[in-house]
Amino acid sequence: MTRDDFRIGLEFYTASGKWRCTDIGTRVVIAIKLDQDDPRDYSGPPYSVEEQVFDEYDMQGCSLDPGELDSE
Repeated sequence: MTRDDFRIGLEFYTASGKWRCTDIGTRVVIAIKLDQDDPRDYSGPPYSVEEQVFDEYDMQGCSLDPGELDSE
């Protein structure tokens, strides 16, 4: 994926799991990992889970289709 593919609220996948985009910068995307049992952890901002920064190299490992990651 590229930066232009992301939208705030978009859910996407990496090899480490499912994520939700929370912000889009000029050159990075910010996201939270969706691995918590309590849905209240995802209400925000601010979020009670740590936000992670995805740079241009990290975005290459992102996909909207989790099955696409299995074949790489």
